[in-house]
Amino acid sequence: MKSFTLTPEEKNQVINRTDYYIDLANKQYQLKLASIQIKFDLKGSTSGMFVVRGDQVFIRYNEVIFSQYYDDSLFNTVAHEVAHYVVYKMWGARKVKPHGKKWKQVMTEFGVKPDVKGSYDISALPLHRQAQHDYTCGCMMHQLSTTRHNKVQRKKAVYKCRKCQQSLSYIV
Repeated sequence: MKSFTLTPEEKNQVINRTDYYIDLANKQYQLKLASIQIKFDLKGSTSGMFVVRGDQVFIRYNEVIFSQYYDDSLFNTVAHEVAHYVVYKMWGARKVKPHGKKWKQVMTEFGVKPDVKGSYDISALPLHRQAQHDYTCGCMMHQLSTTRHNKVQRKKAVYKCRKCQQSLSYIV
C-alpha cells in the first residue's frame, strides 16, 4: 500500500526550505522576516496555503500532495507560499492581488517560475473533494464549491461572472 505521509526527515526539509526562501527574501529585500509557523494539515486539492488570521500568519501544506510530488512541491509550492508571506509583509493583504505583479516579482527573485497552480495529477490521491453547486449568470453555467456556495447562502459573498460581470444565481 502506498504511503501518503511525509517522514519526519521530509517535514524538516520542507521547514528548512521554507526558512531558506525567507532568508533569501530578507537578503534581497533588506527585510527582517521571522520564521513562520508551518502546518501539514491542508486537505483537498491545494498543495499549499499562506494564511492570515487576525495577527497570526502561518503556512499550511498538503502532506498527501507533497508525499507524491515531493521534489516539485519542495521547490515550487514552498517558494509560492513564502512569496505570499513576503508580499503580505511588504505591501499588506489588501493592497495587492494575491498572484499579481508583486507576487510574480518575488517568485522571479527566488528563481522560480511564477505559476499560480501546480500541474499535478491528483486524481488517484485520497483527497477530500467538495461538492459542486450549479449557478448561472447571463451567459453560462458555473459551479461553486460548497465553501463558496455556503457564503452565498449566508449572504457573506456575491460572486460575478468574469465574462458578463453579472452576479451568479443558484440553480435550485
